[in-house]
Amino acid sequence: MNRKLKKLLFNWRIILLILFLVGSVATLAMRPLTYGIDIAGGVAIIAQTEHPVDSKTMELVVESLQKRLNTFGLRDIQVQGQGNDIVVVKVANVTNAEEANALKKVIESQGVFYMEFDGVIFGTGKDIVYVGPPQIKSDGSWSVPFRISKAAAEKFAKLAKGKAGWPVDMFLDPPANSLLVVPKSIYDLMNSTTFNAQAPQAPTLLQRIHKALNITTMAYANQSAEELKKLADGKPIVLVDVGENLVNPLKSMNVSVRYVPRQSGVSDTQLIKSVLGLYGPYSLGEGLANGEPQTDVQISGQAPDRLTAEQEAKTVYTVLKSGSLPVKLKVIGMQFISPKLGQDFKKQALYAGIGALIMVLLLVYFHYRRWKIAIPIASTSIFEVTIILGIAALIKWNLDLPSIAGIIAAIGTGVDQQIVITDELLGGERSVRIKRRASSLKRIGRAFFIIFASAATTIAAMSFLLVYFVGTLKGFAVTTIIGVLIGIFVTRPAYAEIAKYLIGEE
Repeated sequence: MNRKLKKLLFNWRIILLILFLVGSVATLAMRPLTYGIDIAGGVAIIAQTEHPVDSKTMELVVESLQKRLNTFGLRDIQVQGQGNDIVVVKVANVTNAEEANALKKVIESQGVFYMEFDGVIFGTGKDIVYVGPPQIKSDGSWSVPFRISKAAAEKFAKLAKGKAGWPVDMFLDPPANSLLVVPKSIYDLMNSTTFNAQAPQAPTLLQRIHKALNITTMAYANQSAEELKKLADGKPIVLVDVGENLVNPLKSMNVSVRYVPRQSGVSDTQLIKSVLGLYGPYSLGEGLANGEPQTDVQISGQAPDRLTAEQEAKTVYTVLKSGSLPVKLKVIGMQFISPKLGQDFKKQALYAGIGALIMVLLLVYFHYRRWKIAIPIASTSIFEVTIILGIAALIKWNLDLPSIAGIIAAIGTGVDQQIVITDELLGGERSVRIKRRASSLKRIGRAFFIIFASAATTIAAMSFLLVYFVGTLKGFAVTTIIGVLIGIFVTRPAYAEIAKYLIGEE
């Protein structure tokens, strides 16, 4: 190994590129890519508000609808506001009219919000008079003040007297009046003191939801469809991560049944909270346990840092406001994309990418007539795609067709910038040997000035799309920005070092 090659391999820019590549390949091996509905298949539902709304109201509609749909155990939900009156809901892996109509019903309904204490519903969404903005402190503590109706305050005061530390539960669209069939581990969890806040003596969550919401919970022990029908006694059945094979038999017996799968990495606690639409339990403060009705109350908590505190407070704020959507929605359109069609899209995108890479390789070769320049440029494009996909897998970004278009756009600008670097270096080939190093540095500096200026304008344009066009263009903007940032900070500097070595060897 000659000295120049050894110096190249130990250059920090080359090492950085290798680290990103290894990290991306490892991430892709451990965490497969996720795809949007235009590739994975699913349904896109377009809803319109009953009247135009401002940006804050639209944000609340989107967040409220997202939380409401999450209680149904749906996967890969995307809720996007477009303009001041359109909401687009995309759900992957929904391919039949029955599931789509159930989604439509949820979107058009105003939702049901309950406040429960000691197995008694003391208030609903109609009793939330006002919700104040979240209050965050630097130590991670947070609170959300809100006002409840006088009737709810009086009812709560009687229930809560002398019960400081007891759990206060909030439910958004719970499966009331149903039979909940769960794994044994979840049944034991619900029947323990895990959800009892600071009061082990309080009724368990299983007891509270049975008394307040008429939800009967049972552990699954390989019961047959006939046995479950008999146990349900006319109630709808919710199968939580068990008995998927019983769905069709139960439907054939005219039983209303819903199957809720467990998502990857979801714990028992997270799963049962999602199914029940449960937020909390929140511990009852001393000041509310004196038996005196108070209409102005607050929910508070403690987080390890300010960012987490902001997220927790925002969740509570949205749930309190989600008792009913701030504006009614009407579904005006629905579009299905079959998984087969989505797979065809993925194949076409792959073929297009390979074809584009071959064309880049040939065009660069015919321009320079040197494979030692064409191959590194094409290889750098492959490296960029790998790193972009690795980051997409890491942040769990759903790749859709606009996202793939953004990757191609980023690669296109990358090739242009590599050609700028190459042309600058080749322009100094006839320089005197003693001045070559200084000349190369100056030329690389000029090239990177152009590259950074180009990247800045691209990122500025994509940021505008990201902020103001949150529909399908969002994926295009995100992947383009990621690609440009990877190019200017990782692959472009590494290519410049490789190009200096290769051109300097001639």
